[in-house]
Amino acid sequence: MPRLLSALSLTFLLAACATRPIAPASAPNQPAATSGSYAARSDVQQFMEKVAQKDDFDPAWLRRAFQGAQKRQSIIDAMTRPYEAKPWYQYQAIFVNEQRIGPGVAFWDQHAQLLQQAEERYGVDPDIIIAIVGVESRFGKERGGYPVIDALSTLSFDYPPRAPFFQTELEQFLVMCREQDFDPLKPMGSYAGAMGAPQFMPDSFRAYAVDFDADGKRDIWADWPDIIGSVANYFHLHGWQDHGLTVIPAVLPEGGVAPASIPTTLGALRRMGVTVSEGVPDDAEAVLIALQQQDHVEYWVGLHNFRVITQYNKSPLYAMAVIQLANAISQRRAATGHDAPAP
Repeated sequence: MPRLLSALSLTFLLAACATRPIAPASAPNQPAATSGSYAARSDVQQFMEKVAQKDDFDPAWLRRAFQGAQKRQSIIDAMTRPYEAKPWYQYQAIFVNEQRIGPGVAFWDQHAQLLQQAEERYGVDPDIIIAIVGVESRFGKERGGYPVIDALSTLSFDYPPRAPFFQTELEQFLVMCREQDFDPLKPMGSYAGAMGAPQFMPDSFRAYAVDFDADGKRDIWADWPDIIGSVANYFHLHGWQDHGLTVIPAVLPEGGVAPASIPTTLGALRRMGVTVSEGVPDDAEAVLIALQQQDHVEYWVGLHNFRVITQYNKSPLYAMAVIQLANAISQRRAATGHDAPAP
């Protein structure tokens, strides 16, 4: 399990800056498109020309794709109110709760052999894989209610603050569809264009999705071997340390001011007066984390594996939710007579 040392009662406020805001992937009452197709717009035509030349696309194929792509105002609205803007005590309750802990234990029991195989191949703790899928899609129940091409087109051409990022993802999506022989109008995802049970962005799909059951395709929507293997491969390639610590509690000196929350070393934080558990060397990479509770701030220090989780989503709140959900699932499973968590 992701080792979270709990010993002290602690404190800090983290401004979340997620590459991909986490929110319910589904859109059960999805609003209708609010404009005509994107294919007629000059900025989209310029994008198509660039992509056709760069990636050797058939221009007619691109035109058909963008003729079916629609702007959706609800996507822009969702981008302006990401879950990571909430304080920790509200954010935590959304993702670390009985609706995810109990089903997480059941998911582990159902897929125990696959999870063991993934750990043996990639060296990633099963409860971290489970927690990622639990936070991202509630174990596959919320895989997304928007056509991915609508989400990525809307954010590429009608959301200027993140347009360069989403245009890159849109290009990656088109390449992905050609590689996988997908109709670009068919894949569904979140309002930010994240796809499947693990909510991979298109570039992550191309780089990290695996055919774990060797059936000739990479399916992160409905194939649990591929979903589990792909999440494990993502963490493996980002340097996950099996059974490594993720966070340790921290205490600031009375009246002290929190150091800047930038990557540093544990020794540097200790020299600034931050008190942490013994046993972790001074040269360990570290970042101070502050979690806003209702009446105080709670401090933790994120270690190497914490940083790896933030490669999946840059929000420290997201990483803490994954860690706490993983621990809760692991502890619940151990309490019911299954394998006990590693010390």
